[in-house]
Amino acid sequence: MKISFSTLACPSWSFQTAIEQAHTLGYDGIELRFIENSDRLWELPAFQGAGLKEHCDRLASTGLVIPCVDTSCLFDSPDAAQRRQSLEMGRSMVGLAAALKAPGIRVFGDRVQPGADLPSTSAWVAEGIHQLAEFALPAGVEIWLESHGNFAPAAAAMSVLRAADCTNCGVIWDSLNAYSEFAEELDEGWRLLAGAVRHVHIKDARRIDGAPADQPWEPVLLGEGDFPARELVALLRENDYQRFVSFEWEKRWHPQIPDPEIALPHFIKWMRAALEA
Repeated sequence: MKISFSTLACPSWSFQTAIEQAHTLGYDGIELRFIENSDRLWELPAFQGAGLKEHCDRLASTGLVIPCVDTSCLFDSPDAAQRRQSLEMGRSMVGLAAALKAPGIRVFGDRVQPGADLPSTSAWVAEGIHQLAEFALPAGVEIWLESHGNFAPAAAAMSVLRAADCTNCGVIWDSLNAYSEFAEELDEGWRLLAGAVRHVHIKDARRIDGAPADQPWEPVLLGEGDFPARELVALLRENDYQRFVSFEWEKRWHPQIPDPEIALPHFIKWMRAALEA
């Protein structure tokens, strides 16, 4: 099992800083989300021409890899034009992932929009994944659906993947999403998803008494919340999971939580202890 962190934890950092910190702290990889506060990574000098080559060389010299490139692609809109925009964004990210030798890119379902229903939304998501996967196949890149929103439950995610009918797609298992919103137990999620899991997100959160219905949980450092994170690690070990477990510290969306200089060292220390237990 390998360990990475998402740059959602450090959205303002440069790619160089992320590489330096990952190497210093002993991570195996960096999951790319935001760099220099941008999620349009292909537009940044660090991911073009000489800048891209320089950073690829730095990754190689440190032994780090990019296990996943995250997109903001959503395929849940009833508006076909919006779905096409997501598809174009995904195609840009496929090219970057291939250049970085990343095996996959992350996309979302995500939620049933006003005026739509789950069957139609599922069909749009499956279509988007299929089209993007066809484009990505020659580049050797896979399309990974994150278990999130209405597609957080394992059964919903798998239903979409079956409908997408492509050989180069899989799931990013974010079990906290299904656990917190749908009360899905870890064993059940893994049972349904195991063959499709390509990447795992891990994080912790605490229930907030009296909080708004749409924000009932708050992010906390691993081991300080209500999510059974150690059980997740044990489950992955028991099933001989050998891909990446990636720390998704949502600093970009929750600026009040501890800074990456605190969260990233804490996580890798916690993760090492969990793996040794």
